[in-house]
Amino acid sequence: MDEATYERFDTNAGFQAAIERLLAQPGRELRVFDPDASSLRLNDPARIGALEAFLNASRTRRIYMVVHQTDHILRQCPRFLGLLARFSHAVQVNRSHEHIRELQDAFLVLDSQHYVRRSVAAFYRGAAGFGDDIEALAMRQRFMEIWEASYPGVASTTVGL
Repeated sequence: MDEATYERFDTNAGFQAAIERLLAQPGRELRVFDPDASSLRLNDPARIGALEAFLNASRTRRIYMVVHQTDHILRQCPRFLGLLARFSHAVQVNRSHEHIRELQDAFLVLDSQHYVRRSVAAFYRGAAGFGDDIEALAMRQRFMEIWEASYPGVASTTVGL
């Protein structure tokens, strides 16, 4: 196995590049925790294309996301909602329970090998690690704790007009 590599970023452009590199890695399960998902560009055609390519690469690929607030996704991300409808079997977006809403970091972890993390979601300063099994596994376990403290938050269908 290759040695782990790390990249630091402190701009939005650096953060977005780290996400693109993460999505290009081989993997099966992408887990995302972000307070409101507004920094993830979930209405950007290129980002939706990358997520769709990730999901299309294998029937076993999954995306799990937890957010504190769903407003941004529901109001500003029709492309992501379309992706969610097309891949409702593979994408789940949960909302955190009230008692963990003080968490203000944000991260994406692919399997237990690669991650992109910002210690404070309001800022673009953070780091990405590729091939770091130890840190990525710890982040995956943390995500599972957050997932346990969440409930389904964004449905793949819209009800009523």
